[in-house]
Formats: sequence, structure tokens, C-alpha cells
Amino acid sequence: MLWDKSANASSSAASSWDADQKSRNYRIAFASFEALRDTLLYHFAKTSDNMESVKQAVGLGGAGGPRLAWIGLGNMGRGMVKNLAEKGQFTSPISIYNRTTSRAEKLASSLPAGKAQVVTSIPEAVQQADIIFTCVGDDAAIEETISTALQNPTAAKGKLFVDCSTVHPDTTNKLAQTINAAGASFVACPVFGAPAMADSGNLVCVLAGPPDEVARVKPFCKGVMGRAEIDYSGQPQGAATRLKIVGNTFILAMVETLSEGHVLAEKSGLGTDNLHTFIETMFPGPYTAYSNRLRTGDYYNREEPLFNAKLARKDAGHARDLAENCGAKMRGLEVADQHLKEVIAHSGDRGDIAGIYGAVRKESGMEFEN
Repeated sequence: MLWDKSANASSSAASSWDADQKSRNYRIAFASFEALRDTLLYHFAKTSDNMESVKQAVGLGGAGGPRLAWIGLGNMGRGMVKNLAEKGQFTSPISIYNRTTSRAEKLASSLPAGKAQVVTSIPEAVQQADIIFTCVGDDAAIEETISTALQNPTAAKGKLFVDCSTVHPDTTNKLAQTINAAGASFVACPVFGAPAMADSGNLVCVLAGPPDEVARVKPFCKGVMGRAEIDYSGQPQGAATRLKIVGNTFILAMVETLSEGHVLAEKSGLGTDNLHTFIETMFPGPYTAYSNRLRTGDYYNREEPLFNAKLARKDAGHARDLAENCGAKMRGLEVADQHLKEVIAHSGDRGDIAGIYGAVRKESGMEFEN
């Protein structure tokens, strides 16, 4: 009898182990299927004229598809969510969260019915999604956001976090370690473009991280939130934000050059309208857009800045840190940063990167406002 009981116990334990092992295998297989499904959707969508047949082929018909959440609805985030809701291929409403709930409610009400739902906490957003996008103002904000998101390890495990914020690459790599340690995945996806480009879906998305996870994010980038992608698949996530920081020094240099040019044109008698005509002809695109902001007074008379001068200084600080760590000199960056400091002193929280023009005007004996 004792032997029989022992044998039955061993048999029961073995059966329990087999059941647990099967359960684990099923979970692994399902996760692999999801990654494969999203990758196939991305590649098939490039060549197929019938999106519905593609969705059926990769298992996105009916109630399937990744559930999305978005955390952070600043000038960039609002436009990116709008395009996800209008163009993204998914069937569940996007769960959107913002510290100021009224901003999330206003955005949700402006989107097509059933495309977005407001959640009132970060853990709730994580709980209801498979892929969680974040887009916040600075390093401290993203670290706090991710810390809050990972408070419930069970809810975060197996999820994919995608950060679109502009932060120091060291911060990005630290986030990758923290998120991976929690059993989740991470892709960095900073973007280039002004709020108007976010609204029109014309951003340039920079992706870095594990290739399989980057492939899951791509269906929401080119043709949805952006017009193009820069793909750093297989590289550390910090490679994407390193490019973003270096790239933003080009924007600072552009605004500085335009500001000095406009001041010289006005003081020398050429006139800013004549200069703008030249810029339109020779440098269509961002140069023309910023030139127009300068000559029309948009650099100082907006209630909410398009590119907050304090955030621009944050980016400049990250660039200076990168330069100092590798022994590079960036004299132009130093000049632009000093002018940003003067913009903030003059305009406070309303200071815009384009306000560099006002700082250059004052430096040249003119009024800040044109």
C-alpha cells in the first residue's frame, strides 16, 4: 500500500510537471506566433493591395491584433496618436494616458468612434496593452514613467515598451536593462519632425533594439506615424537616441543661422521678405518653415511653444555631454545654447526654440519682438 501511495504521488507529480511544461511551451509558442504575425503583417502590407486578406493571413481578423497604449500627450504625442488611430492596423481602442486627464479626453473625443479610450493611470494602460508607447518630455519623466509601469511585474511581463522621447542615450540603455530585467522587451523609437509633421504623419522614425521587436513596431511607423524609418535593428537602443541628440544639433544650427541671417537682412537693408524668397527657392522644407515663423512673429506670440526652449536646452546639454565624453568641440552649439538661455529669461515657459531670433535681435541692438 505504501509503495502504491508513493507511486501514485510520483505519478501525480510527473503529471503536474508535464502540465506545467506544456503550459510553458504553449506560452512560448504563442509569443513567437505573435512576433511572427506582426512581422508578416509589416512585410505583406508593403506589397498587398488587399489589406483585409493580409490581416486574415496573419491572424489579425476579428478581435485579434496587438492592443496598444500611449503614455504622454504633448505637442508630438497628440499628433502621433491621431495617426495611429486613423491609419494603424489594430482592432482594439488605443488606451491613452496623460497626467492631465482632460487633455486625453479631448483627444479621444476628436478621434473616430471606438479608436481610443482614456485610462487614468499608467498601470491601467500597461494592463490593457501588448505594446506600450511612451513620449514624454525629459529623462526624469521617462524614468518615472517606466518605474511606475513596472510596479506590477505580472502585468508588465511579456509586454513591449516603445519609447519615442528625446533623452540621453545612457538613459535609453538604462531603460533597456530595467525593462528587460522585468521580463519585458524594449525598442527605442525617437522621431524627427515638428508638431505639424507629427499631426500630418510625416515624421522620421529611428528604431533600435532586438530585430524581432523592431519588426513589431514598424507597422506603426512608415505610412502611419511617419514618412520614413531609419532602422538600427540589432543595435543597442541607445544608438537611436544618440542619433536623435546629434540630429537635433542640426536643428539648433539651422535656427541660429536663420536668425542671424534675418537680422543681417533687416539691418543691411535687404529686408526679411527678400531673404525669405531666397530661402523658399534654395532651401524648401524646414528652413522655409522656420524662416516664416521668424518673419511673421510666430517665434514669440504663441500661447504654447512648438519646441519648448527649455527642452531644446535639455537636448543641447545632452549633446554637450556626448561631445565632452569623446573630446569633440561644438562651438556653434555653445552659441545657440547661450541664446536659448536668453530666450528663457525673456519668455519663461512660453519660450520657443525659434525665439533664438529674438535673442539675436537684442544682441544686435533691436527689440526682441519684430
